[in-house]
Amino acid sequence: MKKIIIIFTLSALIFTSCTELEVTPTSFVTEDNYFNTQDDAIASVTAVYASLSLDPGEQSLFGRNLYFLTDMASDYAAAGVSATNPQVRALSSLTHDATSDRVQVAWRQIYAGINRANVSIDNIPKVSASETVKTRLINEAKFIRALLYFQAVRLWGGVPIVLHEPTTIELESLKTKRRTVDEVYAQIITDLTDAENLPASYAAADAGRATSGAAKAILAKVYLTRKDYPNAILKANQVINGGYGYGLFESFSDIFTKTKKNGKEHIFSVQFEPNQAGNGSSGSTFQSTSFTGFTATEPADIISDVALFYDIYAAGDTRRDVSYAKQLVNPATGALYTFPKPIFKKYLDLSNLATPANVAINFPVIRYADILLSLAEAINEQSGPTAEAYEAFNQVRRRAFGKPIATPDASIDLSGLTQASFRAAIQEERKKEFVQEGQRWFDLVRWGTLVTEIKKVTAKNSVTERNNLYPIPQSERSIDPAGLPQNPGY
Repeated sequence: MKKIIIIFTLSALIFTSCTELEVTPTSFVTEDNYFNTQDDAIASVTAVYASLSLDPGEQSLFGRNLYFLTDMASDYAAAGVSATNPQVRALSSLTHDATSDRVQVAWRQIYAGINRANVSIDNIPKVSASETVKTRLINEAKFIRALLYFQAVRLWGGVPIVLHEPTTIELESLKTKRRTVDEVYAQIITDLTDAENLPASYAAADAGRATSGAAKAILAKVYLTRKDYPNAILKANQVINGGYGYGLFESFSDIFTKTKKNGKEHIFSVQFEPNQAGNGSSGSTFQSTSFTGFTATEPADIISDVALFYDIYAAGDTRRDVSYAKQLVNPATGALYTFPKPIFKKYLDLSNLATPANVAINFPVIRYADILLSLAEAINEQSGPTAEAYEAFNQVRRRAFGKPIATPDASIDLSGLTQASFRAAIQEERKKEFVQEGQRWFDLVRWGTLVTEIKKVTAKNSVTERNNLYPIPQSERSIDPAGLPQNPGY
């Protein structure tokens, strides 16, 4: 595979990185020096996907960095003793400000991926290749661009919209002003609507690529976030009834089993491979930050309050012991080890605890359970609970308790609730289902309960309404303070 030439500029807005780990930064990508063949086009889109899972010298966006903002700054996770970065600890206690290096890195990584997508979208039409392949590759890039803008608009509100690769390094031309939230969502919906034309599936060798079903699934979440409940219901039902073959795994633990990657529940996942964190680029660091060995040493990522999270699972709910570990067998000794308090477990490779770099558990961006619960939420918000909403919700509960998913079970199923009671049940179910999956902060903001819920954790009582958005990084505002006004409270 050819190397992609990458762009270095003064602003993180247009920072791009590489397709492979071995690249030599040189100059701007142009038609003459790179985009010529179908292989070039394919390699460029591979680089777009790689922006989600790799970042030289940094923890990658979905490999842990987004976790700081969406999970550690929520109520369920906290910075442990091994988290020595003061900026990480500030996010955990919600005392961060606009100089936070983690917020800055997330901004840079998101716009790096957006710019890689822009490079592909702008240049693929020029290559000599099948029109069908070119259209597919462009729509894959649009899917990733939309996914990244969806993260950005929820984290910061209105953000700059950059849709084309830069053609100059002149500072004034690189400045891009904040756009409104409505404008950003309009662009997201446009890109995802194009991505709905992607294939429904791929050959096994290409598993993990964006599909039409994935585009519809993210659209369902976009419309749910926008409180556009009719469209959220429409898109969720298109995912469920569209013949994609999606479904819940029979066992909750299968979601995080390496041998079942990209299975029927995984609508779209960020791909992580063995040793991906090598060669100066960081892949997933979830295992090494959740597990420090069979010692009393506290890991970097810890549960914030055992009573509020670990202890809330009813007897028989299998999700607790997949999401957390209170005890593990030490493979070196065969002895059962009890941790001082539960550790996060979803991304632990129990067959390979000694070498975290070899861990290859994907990060589930959106899975079928999310679509079921999103459908239930959208229906309930639109009209109160219906039979359809209960069935979507109860399928998730039945699986959690090891029951046949499609068979009604009076011992597990909920029914007969008011709209408010069903809303509370959905919120509680999401709290148990999506531990460490980058959902919690977004959920709390969407529900308008972020301050109320986080204040229940004593160590996080600095939370205020300002925390419904993150600050625009000061390093970005220093380039163009007028074009990037700061969010309230920072």
